[in-house]
Amino acid sequence: MPQKPDLPNPKPESRRVGYAIVGIGKLTADELIPAARTSENSYVAALVTSEEDKGEAFARAFDLSDRDVYTYDQFEELADREDVQAVYIVLPNSMHREYVERAAKMGKHVLCEKPLGMNADDARQIVAACKKARVKLMTAYRCQYTPEHWAARDAVQGGRLGKVKLLDSIHTQVETDATAWRMKQDLAGGGPLPDVGIYSVNIMRFVLGTEPEWVFAALHQPKSDPRFREVEESVAFTLGFPGGIMATGLTSYGAAKTTTLRVLGEDGSLLMDPAFPYDGLKLQLTDEAGTHQPSFPEYDQFTQEFNHFSRCILEGGTPWTPGEEGVADHVVMDALYESARTGKVVTLKSSRKKDASRGPDKPQLPGK
Repeated sequence: MPQKPDLPNPKPESRRVGYAIVGIGKLTADELIPAARTSENSYVAALVTSEEDKGEAFARAFDLSDRDVYTYDQFEELADREDVQAVYIVLPNSMHREYVERAAKMGKHVLCEKPLGMNADDARQIVAACKKARVKLMTAYRCQYTPEHWAARDAVQGGRLGKVKLLDSIHTQVETDATAWRMKQDLAGGGPLPDVGIYSVNIMRFVLGTEPEWVFAALHQPKSDPRFREVEESVAFTLGFPGGIMATGLTSYGAAKTTTLRVLGEDGSLLMDPAFPYDGLKLQLTDEAGTHQPSFPEYDQFTQEFNHFSRCILEGGTPWTPGEEGVADHVVMDALYESARTGKVVTLKSSRKKDASRGPDKPQLPGK
């Protein structure tokens, strides 16, 4: 497993974007704050939390002061912090819209964890709020900022595999805590589909660069298991893309940890296994020349996200994964839930334009 890169020599704070991270759980502690510290154009300027004591402990651990810690009720006080240009929202899904809208009203740019909202309509309101306030919005799809996933996309779109026919992806894990917020319908908006299954949906859309025309799904929700009284345990789904390309996905909170992506063409195939963890991604390509595994430089996925969004803020660009990309996944997931409920194929009105929901500014990949 590759090691994360050493800390670079960052630019002065006046030439970097200061972030307030909203929500300080495990992801913030283990990934986001360390990632910001490896970024040359980003840094953490403030923390927002429901637990002030916990926030102050985090501040001391990461070279911030108690004055840099805000409770949710104090969130609007960030409006007076000129050193906070953006917020990174790391909250339960049901809280995303509220805090995006509050941040936008303060004129702060927003980097929001996936899924963008609770459903497509919720996500559209998030996008509208940011457009009205003229602030930038980026959906935190870290897998669209890795050289491995871009190499997979290039192989697919560059014709290396020949005409693409089939894709499949699995993203499963075992959830044991029935009290966790992600197991509550009103907080999460669903079970594994909007939490881990979304990676499969998103990356299949990404490597093809097109949108599905129809979807079909089935789910299993064992009500006798206290973990799944509100959300599904497993979902199996099929997406039909233009040109007859068919993609299947499996996602679950009840199956051993698995993260894979496979693409099958007439002349070759690719396999990513694992496909979605924070590090240790592996890509295997098989074509007429044989099977090989490309190598990639060391990097941190969350640093890549910070770098890209901060670059857009500093240079006036549009994020590669804007709010519209978050909406697009919700459109697909809403249709999958409708299909599972009705037992019917659901037709989508999708754009034929390549990368229709993505921004014009592609990410700068490590080593390039």
